[in-house]
Amino acid sequence: MDRDNSPPEQATLPADALSEVTLEGSAERIVFRNEANGWTVLRLERDDSRGSVTAVGSLLSVRPGERLRLTGKWETDRRFGRQLRVSGYEHLRPATRRGIERYLGSGMVSGIGPELAKRMVEQWGEKTLDVIEESPERLTEIKGIGAVRSRRIRCALAEQSAARSVMLFLHGLGVSSHQATRLHKIYGEETIPTLEENPYRLSREIHGIGFATADRLAERLGWARDSPRRIAAGLEHILDRGTENGHLFLPEDQLVREASARLAIESSKVARCLEQLLVNGDLRAETAVGEEPREIYLPASLEVEESLATNVRRLLRLGSRAPAQDPSSLLEAFAREHRIHLAAEQRAAVAQALASGLSIVTGGPGTGKTTLIKAVLEIASERGATVALAAPTGRAAQRLAEAAASDARTIHRLLEFQPHTQTFARGEERPLEADLVIVDEASMLDAYLADRLLQAIPPGGRLLLVGDADQLPSVGPGKVLADLIASAEVPVVRLSKIFRQARASAIVLNAHRVLRGSMPSSGQRQSSDFFFIPREPAEETLSTLMTLVTERIPSRFGFDPMHDIQVLTPMHRGLLGARQLNLELQRRLNPAGRTIELGGGWLRVGDRVLQLRNNYELEVFNGDVGRVTTFDPEHQEVEVAFGHRRLSYGAKDLAEITLAYAVTIHKSQGSEYPCAVVVLDPQHYMLLQRNLLYTAMTRGRRLVILVGSRRAVARAVRNERGSERFTSLSRRLSSE
Repeated sequence: MDRDNSPPEQATLPADALSEVTLEGSAERIVFRNEANGWTVLRLERDDSRGSVTAVGSLLSVRPGERLRLTGKWETDRRFGRQLRVSGYEHLRPATRRGIERYLGSGMVSGIGPELAKRMVEQWGEKTLDVIEESPERLTEIKGIGAVRSRRIRCALAEQSAARSVMLFLHGLGVSSHQATRLHKIYGEETIPTLEENPYRLSREIHGIGFATADRLAERLGWARDSPRRIAAGLEHILDRGTENGHLFLPEDQLVREASARLAIESSKVARCLEQLLVNGDLRAETAVGEEPREIYLPASLEVEESLATNVRRLLRLGSRAPAQDPSSLLEAFAREHRIHLAAEQRAAVAQALASGLSIVTGGPGTGKTTLIKAVLEIASERGATVALAAPTGRAAQRLAEAAASDARTIHRLLEFQPHTQTFARGEERPLEADLVIVDEASMLDAYLADRLLQAIPPGGRLLLVGDADQLPSVGPGKVLADLIASAEVPVVRLSKIFRQARASAIVLNAHRVLRGSMPSSGQRQSSDFFFIPREPAEETLSTLMTLVTERIPSRFGFDPMHDIQVLTPMHRGLLGARQLNLELQRRLNPAGRTIELGGGWLRVGDRVLQLRNNYELEVFNGDVGRVTTFDPEHQEVEVAFGHRRLSYGAKDLAEITLAYAVTIHKSQGSEYPCAVVVLDPQHYMLLQRNLLYTAMTRGRRLVILVGSRRAVARAVRNERGSERFTSLSRRLSSE
């Protein structure tokens, strides 16, 4: 099938758009500047007498009147026309009297304004800058400049010179203008010493600069490949990457092996460096009783797991001391009022939640978890207890609030997260003012958030975790719910009875079939809410998927493909990965939207987008889905609507959003969609697991369509092991 991956503006670009050009000229004026990230729009008066042009890019240190050499590519904006997208630049000294006057009078040199700049140029002409730089004592020759002002001007000029030296130094190392601006803004005059002393600091301290970038800088700075600091940084990088994959530690042999391969250094040198890091306390090691190899932790990971275990035991001790109260009469009243039948396991779960300091309720779709939450909430409130409802994500909290008909918040809001300090106001010193905290979608709890939550449960307070232990584990490190259940120390009720209403849903029945290790049944009935459409190879699956989303589902079921249908896939990469599917769906569903360049990709007004990380300043969270409503290219701002809220994303925030016509199954956790279209193919081989397929199938509320290879679905159903995560919470609790 034909595929158009070219930029949508390609046809309107001039002939030289794809080749890099270099222009020299004077900065006529600054049209716009974002001081936070250096994004600048300026007018450049060209030296070649061909008039002025607009240039855009990271140009924080540029001031009006400066002569510049800009490198970049031409592009055409629908609103602002032809402009140069700058990839690199150099400062050139102003050469004309007018240029020098504008440069000095631009405000970039403290102590010199337009009038003073004019007098200086009148006295020294084209030699003005030479006089200032080589004979600064002559500044007092100008009327209005005394000894104090002269010193201020000299200091300002020295700062400007240092800033330019830094930028030239960074450009010489191959650092982009945008990254150079960020580095100088963070480290200032210490940028060069910082890089020379330890370039690997950047990967730890600056978001967006990873180990690979820091390693390239170190190489260009002449660092030896087997430098102990390089090996140490590499080991920390492997452990950091491990936490991104859900691990809290890595076995010593695996860590050494991966670091040796990544750094291309013999394992003996890596092992010696690791031992020194352990001696220094930069890394931590533990050995399970009777087991080898050692478990290697980043200090923060070990601390959080130890703290989590301590707080779990604290809550369990409360439950062992508390006298049990029989809730039977209140349960009967609840059942009569809501005209429902409570299964024996639901009644046991309610009694357990009211008596235990920490308890867990787990079960699949249709087993009554929501009804149980409502019962616990009402009965605890009837007894005079203060109850707080929470969930890990905004979407999950909203669904909980609607289902329970009560206020529910994200855990971050419950704990009063402070975005400016990246800390929680609620904790051990200032616990929550609640007798009982109920957390839904607990399978999404990672170790760090779970630890902060447990710390904030007050003395005498109780915590009920409700979730589906068969779903994928948290995106963050750890597998808290699974480890708590596996420890056999925390009271657990597993709901297994599927209620009559749920038994009418093919989605629910097929999800449970998958859990039992059986293939899902292809829906044939007109009224079914689940269908499996076998297709292969991948090209045919893609063709069918596009037809389903854009034509067949809207026509037969009435779902709006821009609002109601969510495509789910295991991976980002590949023909059937989220990236390629998003391009295909964007081209078909939103071909006429006004185009925005975003991180090398293309975003359009009207596009559905996904928030990639928690942004507490904007109060938008990882996994939230919104729609692009407007775009201001001059200020590099995008407006995104999340429900009734409209948020403005500046240039520095754009990396936080991506197209969301298709999302990975991991990103869909905690969300529910009117219609979910799940694609599985052998190219997803490494991720084909039972819990992944099960999680995807339970994301659809009214309709689920599974399309793809029967072989891929069969492998996912058979593979119940899932991806191993290295954690030791279960062992810590069981060994007490």
